[in-house]
Parts: sequence; structure tokens; C-alpha cells
Amino acid sequence: MRVELLDQEQPDRTGEEEIKRGVLFTTLEKMLNWARSSSLWPATFGLACCAIEMMATAASRFDLARFGAEVFRASPRQADLMIVSGRVSKKMAPVLRRIYDQMPEPKWVIAMGACASCGGIFNDYAIVQGVDKIVPVDVYVPGCPPRPEQLIHGIMLLQQKIAKERHRPEDLVHLPWRRQGA
Repeated sequence: MRVELLDQEQPDRTGEEEIKRGVLFTTLEKMLNWARSSSLWPATFGLACCAIEMMATAASRFDLARFGAEVFRASPRQADLMIVSGRVSKKMAPVLRRIYDQMPEPKWVIAMGACASCGGIFNDYAIVQGVDKIVPVDVYVPGCPPRPEQLIHGIMLLQQKIAKERHRPEDLVHLPWRRQGA
């Protein structure tokens, strides 16, 4: 067994040499953000024609799996990204909010299409004029319906936003013996 001693005589290693040895220098926060942004678990909430484009995005031609959002979840308890695509009626608004509340933290929302973003062409008493009146929206994807490339771009923008998030130090490390509020 060979043990290297850290003393003044040992030459400094460059970052490139450390990477070749398999050593990675980063902060816990950056590593956590990278993991979260690279493994999004979307919950589908397709209500209209935008849902067809969302399904096309996950298919083999556009391959959403390349960006870490491979499997669309049917259960909100297994998802951290909600993609709202299509118009939301006022009767559907409480259901949307309930699904959002059932998602575990951290969670993000993408409003896909003109209807989800601002009500679209349906300026009607029964249609919510923008999903941001019900849940907080992180990224808006414009279009009627938006192309799959636009949804992929929206997911990439969300990944960039997640990569820049700041965390409290106590949220980064889970210490099971530490009680809440102590």
C-alpha cells in the first residue's frame, strides 16, 4: 500500500491531472443542482392540442431523454416538473392546484403554449387567463401549439435556472439526528 504525504516538497497538481485521476473539485450546491437539472421527472397535464406536441417531444424523433426528462410520470408524487399544456378551465383549476400541491419539493412548472401562458384565443369567462394565476410558473413556452423544439428549449432554460439556484447550507446535508426547528 502506497501512502502519499502532503508536504511542501510534493509538486502541485493541476486540475487537469486531478481529473485524470478521477478527482472532481466542486461544491455540494453545484453538484446538487447538476443532479436536479439533469434528472427531471415531468408530470403531464395535457389539456388540448399542445399535449400532442408534448408527446411528440418524448418520442424517438426529438428524444427528450437526452436532456434527462425521460419518463413522464402519471403520479404527481413521483414528479418534480409539471408541464401544463393547453387551456385550463375554471373547473379544472382546483385539480391543477391539487396536483401541484401533491408534488414533492423542489418542484417546477412549465406553461406550454399560448393557452397555458395567457389564455390564448379563448378570452372566455370559463377559461383561466394564464396558469400562473393558479400555480407559480418557472418557464413559459410560446406558440399555438409550440413545436417540440420549443418545449426542449424551455426545458433547457429550466435546467439553466435550476443550475443557478441557491440553497441554505442546512438543506444540502440531511442529518437524521438533527430535529426540525432545533
